[in-house]
Amino acid sequence: MRDDNKIQSMLKKPFAAALAAMVCCMLWGSAFPFIKIGYKLFDIASDDAMSQILFAGIRFLFAGMLVIIFGSAVSKKVLVPKKESLPKVCLLSLFQTVLQYLFFYIGLANTSGTRGSIINSTSTFFALLFSCLIFKQEKLNIQKIIGCAIGFAGVVIVNISAGSQGSITLAGEGFILFSAISYAVSSVLIKQFSKDENPVVLSGYQFAIGGFIMIVSGLLFGGRLSLISIKGILMLLYLAFLSAAAYTLWGILLKYNDVSRIAVFGFMTPIFGCVFSVLFLSESFGDSGLKTILSLILVSFGIIIVNKKTKVI
Repeated sequence: MRDDNKIQSMLKKPFAAALAAMVCCMLWGSAFPFIKIGYKLFDIASDDAMSQILFAGIRFLFAGMLVIIFGSAVSKKVLVPKKESLPKVCLLSLFQTVLQYLFFYIGLANTSGTRGSIINSTSTFFALLFSCLIFKQEKLNIQKIIGCAIGFAGVVIVNISAGSQGSITLAGEGFILFSAISYAVSSVLIKQFSKDENPVVLSGYQFAIGGFIMIVSGLLFGGRLSLISIKGILMLLYLAFLSAAAYTLWGILLKYNDVSRIAVFGFMTPIFGCVFSVLFLSESFGDSGLKTILSLILVSFGIIIVNKKTKVI
């Protein structure tokens, strides 16, 4: 109990919360290039959505196992959800892992990466609206709205591409939007459930259940991992680790802070993704160096505005 109070006190401090949220976004940003590398290592085609879902399912099952094992070691007891907590774990798994990633992978296969990244960033807006207007977890203020809008503008700028025109489809942009909504719902559910539940237990078991469902779905609809190698397995383990670490830490942050104050940091994820893609995929910055700097400024400004205390409306 004393340790929990210390963690709560520390993560409620603006600097500590910001640093922890940035670590989460950095980990998620590294997933962009490493997932692409993982597809190459496992010989998964860019249009093979079912094999991608199978790949993701294995990743999340491993992530759940890592969270449970690590959490149990720290607690010096095996972490098991209470019987009455299972519906919460399953509901969280449905939105945070199953629906979010099923919609995301299928949607991304039917739209451009640029559009996908921009539309997916709307999850911050949805998290803000759900938290304030539906779940009544916090009060809405004009700074939160303006800050999110500025942060979103930063994401749009870093993803602007001349070749992003094309028709809008339900199976493409529509599914990416559904993915963003699912993620936003999961954010407010974590905030709601962690009042009475251990966020580490919630994170670990929702990953394990969601990963298992995705593995079964991928296999049933023809997904296969035809090429297995040591490098591929190590890459899969890293992706599992980053999911386990980032989502667990994110869940703990949401437990002790307003959803809007943490969710706005999510705008940093695509910027980290852009930087890591240049570093690990040998992509050229070209004119995107200036765009990335401008985006970083806008996102940072948006984060500051959202986290500035002001009167509610």
